[in-house]
Amino acid sequence: MKLPADQRLGLDLKRAEQELMAVKHEAVKPLTVPQYAALYALSENPGVSAAALARECLVTPQAMTVVLKNLQERGLVERTPHPWHRGVLETRLTPAGRRAFARADAKAATIERRVAAAFSAKERDQLRELLARFTEALQE
Repeated sequence: MKLPADQRLGLDLKRAEQELMAVKHEAVKPLTVPQYAALYALSENPGVSAAALARECLVTPQAMTVVLKNLQERGLVERTPHPWHRGVLETRLTPAGRRAFARADAKAATIERRVAAAFSAKERDQLRELLARFTEALQE
């Protein structure tokens, strides 16, 4: 049986996600949203491996390799061998990367504050709970 569009919660979630990504895309330029996400994660976890960074940013390791290559070419990250695990490269923000992240994050945080302001604290908690249930329902 065909399910009408107005009963497809996935469409609502996708529309909201696409709008958020479009607004963030404009805000974080000249970075891309995936580059911004990587810089954000690196600001919280300096020295993390590319594989861990990919998991944190919810992308494939192959996609993260491309993101890191572009960031490294722009001088925003540096990758050095781990002191004990020579096959693992640690990734850190450069001073230019910290500046680029700070500029982009100020704009991204403004967007997040605008979205948060549309809801009360109780509604934000409820939204998080509902989204968690949505995710759990997909894993059944």
